Amino acid sequence: MTEFTKRPDGLIVPAGINRRGFLAGTAALGIAAGLGSSLVGGEARAQEPKRGGHLKLGLDGGATTDSLDPASYSGSVSFVIGHLWGDTLVESHPETGAPLPSIASSWESSADASVWTFKIRKDIAFHDGRKLAVADVIATLKRHSDEGSKSGALGLMRSVKAIEEKAGDLVLTLMEGNADLPLLLTDYHLIIQPDGGVDNPASPVGTGPYKLASYEAGIRATFEKNTADWRSDRGYVDSVEIIVMNDTTARIAALSSGQVHFINGVEPKTVPLLKRAPRVEILQTSGKGFYSFLMHCDTSPFDNNDLRLALKYAIDRQAILDRVLGGFGTLGNDYPVNENYALAPEGIEQRAYDPDKAAFHYKKSGHDRPILLRTSDAAFPGAVDASVLFQESARKAGIEIEVRREPEDGYWTNVWNVQPFCASYWGGRPTQDSRYSTSYLSSAEWNDTRFKREDFDKLLLQARSELDEAKRKALYHTMALMVRDEGGLILPVFNDYVNAASASLKGFVHDIGNDLSNGYVGSRVWFDS
Repeated sequence: MTEFTKRPDGLIVPAGINRRGFLAGTAALGIAAGLGSSLVGGEARAQEPKRGGHLKLGLDGGATTDSLDPASYSGSVSFVIGHLWGDTLVESHPETGAPLPSIASSWESSADASVWTFKIRKDIAFHDGRKLAVADVIATLKRHSDEGSKSGALGLMRSVKAIEEKAGDLVLTLMEGNADLPLLLTDYHLIIQPDGGVDNPASPVGTGPYKLASYEAGIRATFEKNTADWRSDRGYVDSVEIIVMNDTTARIAALSSGQVHFINGVEPKTVPLLKRAPRVEILQTSGKGFYSFLMHCDTSPFDNNDLRLALKYAIDRQAILDRVLGGFGTLGNDYPVNENYALAPEGIEQRAYDPDKAAFHYKKSGHDRPILLRTSDAAFPGAVDASVLFQESARKAGIEIEVRREPEDGYWTNVWNVQPFCASYWGGRPTQDSRYSTSYLSSAEWNDTRFKREDFDKLLLQARSELDEAKRKALYHTMALMVRDEGGLILPVFNDYVNAASASLKGFVHDIGNDLSNGYVGSRVWFDS
């Protein structure tokens, strides 16, 4: 077993192991149960949590087309909803990203990391009183492995060859070794449901800290405390209400007036206004998410790599970082990984705004007509402004971009992953493997740039089973260059997550995993009074 030590800030970490070593080492070792609460940073637990109260969250990222089926979750509202009513097998450490026990209390792997055995807790009940069993876990994972499910986790699950129960444990056999497997099982689509949700995938019966009381897609969801919850370190408020507020002005007004206690998607340009409001706090978190523009590599005119390169050189990243994000982020380089990922590529030259290079590649492409870019504030905070800036910077290279503002409601159904050129955002993923498997593997359901390369797929699979970190890092470096120079992703900025809350709300955990405290905001916070 791994030995642990306590840092001065109260965080418990493995002795003598740095962050990257922790990420790799815990994936290959069985992790003891009960570490979840002790591994939360000292800052978040500086005060003793208080219980009670009705929490109101005003959230962007909901639509009337949303479903309660976890396989379909994509927006912020669904992301939070799922973490309120459900649990995954494994969770991740908010500061290091290392895997932590959840429904699985511990795990271990074979020497080549191709066979994994998970101990499943026996003291957990679903909201309807049924005891959770290994069979429920198996059925859930099999459902998300089914090609017909169209699950957002399908790309991750394709590497699993067998899902079975042996001697009361869950055993996963992979097509090739994968040292990251426990972290892949933190994916928010893989919420464990009774019988896997096969008969009724949209039934929100889970093992989470809250039970769904009412639901109106794109409007509102309410939750009541699960009094039989198996945890003691989560679910402090008595009830939670999510109010869908896709309009930035409405969210700011609701928080400032006390109608809600927390809002997400705060546009940097509104931060000074919010700071003037009494008893409002800005919550800024570094993470792995990014704002982007997506081109379908298999659709004209974007099937021409010179046109794709022209557009990549035609965007002024610094202007977007300064004027849209207000500096709340870092520059992107057209591949979806930053320094918050273990084994992140180093030494790749930063692509800069260069109208001359953009004009060169544009002329070489042979394209000479306006290019339609679809955008919406649903894509990311300030997406319309960013699209206009893109239009202006491209014009200086002789490239005409037509910006079309699409309705916010239904954007993620009707535009993203449908139209060939649009604004988008991605939250973080636990590992580089899961990042690429979700949206760059040729067979991935959410391959939203239609980047389908057999040579890339081979590198991804090779990196997945490579246990030598130096060799694995080199493979990821090569993959990043392929996406950067030949893919359909224009990634100007990695965004910091900027949220805001009432000063009476305490316990918010800054989690590098994803926005909204990696989806757990509703069950991690409490009221000071």
